[in-house]
Amino acid sequence: MSEAYQFLAKGGVLMIPILLCSVVALGIFLERLWALRRVRVIPPTFVQKVTKHIHTGDFDRAQDLCDRSPSGVASIVGAGLRHSGKDRATIKEVMEESGRRVASDLERGIGILSSVAAIGPLLGLLGTVTGMIKVFQRVVNQVGADGGGQVNAGALAGGIWEALITTAAGLSVAIVAFLMFKAVTSIIDRLLVEMEERALDLAESMVGDAHGVVTPLKPKIVRAEEEGA
Repeated sequence: MSEAYQFLAKGGVLMIPILLCSVVALGIFLERLWALRRVRVIPPTFVQKVTKHIHTGDFDRAQDLCDRSPSGVASIVGAGLRHSGKDRATIKEVMEESGRRVASDLERGIGILSSVAAIGPLLGLLGTVTGMIKVFQRVVNQVGADGGGQVNAGALAGGIWEALITTAAGLSVAIVAFLMFKAVTSIIDRLLVEMEERALDLAESMVGDAHGVVTPLKPKIVRAEEEGA
């Protein structure tokens, strides 16, 4: 622990914001992993039940399920159910609008990951600049004090240490933050595609005729039995 502290201390004051960036990025990454669990965004039990109710025309029970579920897919399907009986374009439009709100909720905080990935190298570069400034200041001071132009390389090590450590730390934090950002966005993209597919499939069962009447679909298992007969 003491060696690690000494190593970080040699990086100078800029190690503080770099470490803070790493903590913030890790916190957001872990929080998003927890929030983006598939069982939370697209619960299989909910999808099974709401699909059954919609296909059989029991929209009231389907709407009740959507209202009681905090999942993203429930918000999208619930928006479509509130306009059941209307034309396909209207239902699709309201579901897409709800989908955009769900996407915004899923993407909450990932902009900070992107910012950390961008700021990390800049903080490292700033540490490099300040470290080299200290090096040249010491060179000037030693030359002026000695008058002989001799420079003690050991006395310059502190500034060089700061330049190298902050650069390495800034790049390391930026690389990890970028990988976290890509991992989270990949999960979000998969979830959004699946929710869109399920929502559009269910939307077909909500479309009404010219009089706003919806014809319930027969459950697939019953339809299969009839075809077999």
